[in-house]
Amino acid sequence: MFAIIEDGSRQYRVAPGEKLSIDYRKDVEDGGTVTFDRVLLANGGGSSTIGAPLIEGATVTAEVVRAMDKGQKLEIQKIRRRKNSRRHTGHRQKYTTVQVTGVNVPGLEEKAEA
Repeated sequence: MFAIIEDGSRQYRVAPGEKLSIDYRKDVEDGGTVTFDRVLLANGGGSSTIGAPLIEGATVTAEVVRAMDKGQKLEIQKIRRRKNSRRHTGHRQKYTTVQVTGVNVPGLEEKAEA
């Protein structure tokens, strides 16, 4: 079973038990839950349920593993040659790491894997 969700103008393919890094959220704590209600597609092993553009009443729940995770550090340096002009800045994106606990789609038929 998997679903495709939209969060922060990005689409993610998620399944129960998977870990996912999403944009940083201030209002969550470690061990808390996050609910994604923008589900675009869901599949339970048979035919897919496709939303137009969203599946009505479908949600994906996830547990917060780390409330604030830091990404890779980026360094930006601008130099104008022969002018002794240098500018150096940096950026480090913040993320929230979650683990998907459930995909709830009304009317989705789940097939057991053999």
